Amino acid sequence: MSRRLSIVLFAALLSVGSTAYAGQDAFTLGPVFEEFGPVAPVNVTWEIPNGTVLKHSFDTSDKAADGEVNRTLRSAARFVNMHVRAGVPFEDINVAVIIHGGAVHDVAKGEDNTTAPLVETLVRKGVQIIVCGQSAAYYDVATEDLLPGVDMALSAMTAHAVLQNEGYTVNPF
Repeated sequence: MSRRLSIVLFAALLSVGSTAYAGQDAFTLGPVFEEFGPVAPVNVTWEIPNGTVLKHSFDTSDKAADGEVNRTLRSAARFVNMHVRAGVPFEDINVAVIIHGGAVHDVAKGEDNTTAPLVETLVRKGVQIIVCGQSAAYYDVATEDLLPGVDMALSAMTAHAVLQNEGYTVNPF
């Protein structure tokens, strides 16, 4: 085999499947959230059926590390971006994030809240962010302390029960 043919074949082998396994450089932002929620293109073999309406909730109790953005709220943006890219109409994607435990601080007002810009963007795009009232009471966070657009529920358990009655699934991880 000639050296030139070997190089061409090697290059072809490298390109096979590279869409799904291109590393961190494959992740880009948008189309809905241009500052949060990077996703990678994937050569799928399991298609999302036409007409799919997604009603999905996330749950978090983990407060972001100092200077970081809440991981679960980033995942909510990523969920929307990846499904819109995959062809699900934005209006058919309904997302809620239930916040409890120490994560209540990530959706409260404060100059050092690095998650606040993401919360503002999520709320503006229609993502429901619901705080567990029991956790808020424990951490001395009042309804007035929450960022604009963040709702206070009686409890996280209540919010999940109501959302499940409305057909929402719960993120398993």
